Amino acid sequence: MIRFTYRFGLFIFLFGGIFCFAQEKKQFSSVSGILQRIVPNIKTDTWILIHQSGGQDKIIKESGAKKEYVTQSTGFNIGIEEEGEFYYIVYFSAGKAEYVTNLDGLRTFVGKVDGIEDAAVIASTEGYIIDEEFKDLAGNYSEDANNYYLDLGKLTSRECPYQKKHFTIAVNKSSGNITNIKDNGSYIELYYKKCTNNPRLLKLEKKEESKDDSKKKPATKRR
Repeated sequence: MIRFTYRFGLFIFLFGGIFCFAQEKKQFSSVSGILQRIVPNIKTDTWILIHQSGGQDKIIKESGAKKEYVTQSTGFNIGIEEEGEFYYIVYFSAGKAEYVTNLDGLRTFVGKVDGIEDAAVIASTEGYIIDEEFKDLAGNYSEDANNYYLDLGKLTSRECPYQKKHFTIAVNKSSGNITNIKDNGSYIELYYKKCTNNPRLLKLEKKEESKDDSKKKPATKRR
């Protein structure tokens, strides 16, 4: 009986350890690292991942024989958009060059989900982003037998206040569909000086109003 109890306890301990390991969160290395590891669902002779910044192309990955291509003026990003910076892909099928310059095209290029990087691309087409500055909140993942679980950000307002929220989403490994979304709340909320709903500005206005009211009150005469 004692031996059975010991073995049962050991089984629970080992099973629990395996389960915890499967649920362990890992951080994405970078946006560039994710894009380099995507698995194309399109048959290609060569595919090239290019990062453009300030009008200059930098080849991040070149899979296959070296090919000439035409520089593109637009592209996509699965992280925080920086002005003048984007990625694009050129691939060659039967000798013909094709260009991927938006997220819909990127999703078609990736096709089915072959790994966590592909899952991140699927999520990006729904407006989610890898926030490299806040990876603990919006740039990590875990997985189990059926799903990838991604903690990602989303820009929810460019108006006052500028706001980013973080979410946990599940991407099914078989279908590639997002099967669950959990809203974890805001992690960035910025009020500009001209924001009419700026809490600090409202406090200052109330303070000024109270000063004006005190000036308007007639002085009390002593008898």
